[in-house]
Amino acid sequence: MAISSDIFFATISELGAKLRAKEFSAVELTRSYCDRLERLGPRFNALALSLREQALRQARTVDDDLKRDRTRGPLQGIPYAVKDLIAVKGKPTTWGAKPFAGQTFDEDAKVVQNLDKTGAILIGKLAMIELAGGGGYRSAAASLTGPGLNPWDRTRWSGGSSSGSGIATAAGLAGFTLGSETSGSILTPCAFCGVTGLRPTYGLVSRRGAMALSWTLDKIGPLCRSAEDCGLVLATIGGGDVEDPGSAGKNFKYSPQYARKPEEITIGYAPVDFEGWTEPDTRPAFVAALAAMKSLGFKFKEIELPDFPYGALVQTIIAGEAGSIFEDLIRSGRVDELADKDQIAGLKASLDLPCLEYLRAMRVRSLVQEAFRTLFLDVEMLLAPSRMGVAPKVAEGLNGGGTPFPPPSSRGLTGIIPAGNLAGLPAISLPCGFANGLPVAISVVGRPFQENRLLDVGRAFQSQTDWHRQRPPLGE
Repeated sequence: MAISSDIFFATISELGAKLRAKEFSAVELTRSYCDRLERLGPRFNALALSLREQALRQARTVDDDLKRDRTRGPLQGIPYAVKDLIAVKGKPTTWGAKPFAGQTFDEDAKVVQNLDKTGAILIGKLAMIELAGGGGYRSAAASLTGPGLNPWDRTRWSGGSSSGSGIATAAGLAGFTLGSETSGSILTPCAFCGVTGLRPTYGLVSRRGAMALSWTLDKIGPLCRSAEDCGLVLATIGGGDVEDPGSAGKNFKYSPQYARKPEEITIGYAPVDFEGWTEPDTRPAFVAALAAMKSLGFKFKEIELPDFPYGALVQTIIAGEAGSIFEDLIRSGRVDELADKDQIAGLKASLDLPCLEYLRAMRVRSLVQEAFRTLFLDVEMLLAPSRMGVAPKVAEGLNGGGTPFPPPSSRGLTGIIPAGNLAGLPAISLPCGFANGLPVAISVVGRPFQENRLLDVGRAFQSQTDWHRQRPPLGE
């Protein structure tokens, strides 16, 4: 049967209800998603590998279960895809990089194992920045599959390093996707592609079977249609794992029924972030989003981030750990096969990082964590723009170069991405409007292991706005 294009933008709960109502079978849904992923994925350089055959086998098993009223939870029969640093048994897992193009593993990653138990259906591996950006990249083309092209405007970047995950969710190529974040790699593609994504607390989701970039920073999380969907996925992939040395040994149960009243929650923010640090064309959307959030009844308190060199700290830690992880690649000379010359140079330089610099960064990191513990005595969460502007042009490179307008004197919450990752804090990115036809987003950052509170805020915001339901003009 032909499946309406509306279905590809339905939430997990909506898809699940239709499957249980027998409006279509899991095989029909999976085949349609595979067709779409294979047809549209290459248009945006989002597809690393289609897993059609094994997906259809899984779908037939789901249909057998549904015929017998065997239910395994809300993800049963939902097609999904994963960033190509997450291992799938016997299939190429390239880490987005030419030196690893033929690499395979003998076991599924733990997150894939968890999803398989619930009846979720894995349909593909998704493109990513090579080695998740280790060494520092300066080009959107730093990927085995080419630059991630934004579904809202193919001349713009999708964000990285979870490029394909952001694209696939935004373009309706999968029911949900998994990405990873070391410092911004979930929040950035969510912001640029206009989707909802959750960076979990460090240690909440097992990374067993996923490429390591930084042992003390890496996190795996969902990119979805809504905050509700993020909660449903996190409930499946979250939990302790004795085989992941970084596991916190904590479980996660999604509990929207226990949401607190907005007036009981205090959110810290800095007005200058929305009115001064953001790109001028985006400010109306950000100011309106802040007003919408305030209208929900939350208490707000003006704050500023503690004064630390967050960016330099996270770069030093990543360099030290990535240099160790990729030492064989670098010393063998195969690192020269990477696509981005700046990344090659950065990885080579990482072998020369003095251990004193790494240890000093880790000591200061403990001070950052203590500063956040103090900050969270006054507020329960923080609110800021996910990114200060829209997706950049692919052709312009990613060199930054500073703001084209005078920066404000107050730093507000700028630096919240590296700061939040240094402290291991959870965050949710919520689409909040458009500027010149391109999405913008806000992020809510919470205390460790308080994902349910972030999801509560996300659901409240999305109950009063419809930015998360907007679709890119794909011209199908």
